[in-house]
Amino acid sequence: MTVSEVAAYLRAHDKYLILTHRRPDGDTLGCAAALCAMLRQMGKTAGILYNRETTEHFESYVEQYWVADDFDYETVVSVDLAALSLFPDNAEMFKTRVDLAIDHHPSYEGFGKESCVHPECAACGEILCELAQELGQLTPEVALPLYVAVSTDTGCFVYSNVTANTHRVAAALMETGIDYKAANKLHFRTKSKKRLALEGELLRTMEFYDEDRVVIVAVPQSLQKSMALSEADMEDLASLGGLVEGTDCAVTMKETKDGAWKVSVRTGARVNATLACSFLGGGGHRAASGCLIEHADYETARAMILNAIAEAVAEEA
Repeated sequence: MTVSEVAAYLRAHDKYLILTHRRPDGDTLGCAAALCAMLRQMGKTAGILYNRETTEHFESYVEQYWVADDFDYETVVSVDLAALSLFPDNAEMFKTRVDLAIDHHPSYEGFGKESCVHPECAACGEILCELAQELGQLTPEVALPLYVAVSTDTGCFVYSNVTANTHRVAAALMETGIDYKAANKLHFRTKSKKRLALEGELLRTMEFYDEDRVVIVAVPQSLQKSMALSEADMEDLASLGGLVEGTDCAVTMKETKDGAWKVSVRTGARVNATLACSFLGGGGHRAASGCLIEHADYETARAMILNAIAEAVAEEA
């Protein structure tokens, strides 16, 4: 569907339940909050299905819109949700019941009855901004979470997926009068002492491969427990390895409580992150993707992702 068609669809339906993805980031939560706000401004009934994995950094944008599993809905909309494996536990029942999916991932799996997918967008928030403009609903209440969506999904506009349109979207959002300076300070220039200590430890223990072009940062359960780390403490670690001069592939491996490894891959032009992660059942964008490796110790999981990266490079050589 085009954005204009989505606007017509939203005008024609009601009682919206909005879904976010597992381990929610600023893009999925910001888009959900903005969509819910604009629907309510239109006089529609709308709520966001509660996502228990939401961290404190993003809770304030969505807390007023949360609804429980027994919400009386008619229309289910997912935002920034690309794969069936990314449905939260309490959203499993909706895997075959998504009426409209709005996404920007090339790896979107096509589960929505209707889909609006724009892989050329750096963030799903870009699509929602155009939608808000189409509906005449780009108010500050809608613009602030969308600014958070776009800025956090682009690393404050520094990732390789940023386009001129990304900046035009940011400008349109800023022109509504939102306090974007406070948002930037909160999400990009504020770190707890514990987070700084964690980064110091990870910089000390990071590993280099492929003539120092590939860097791996590991956050095992032992480290998480010894430092009493929360999910908020570990947010956006994926970009840390990429700060090292000469690297073009940064891998972050975070061990989950059940012993699996959540892998995030950030790359330059040489490595197709989506392709590498697809070999391990994951996906995302060419420069930013992820996967989950289960039933493997660290050494095995590390070898698996390194092999996947090498295979991706060889396939596109």
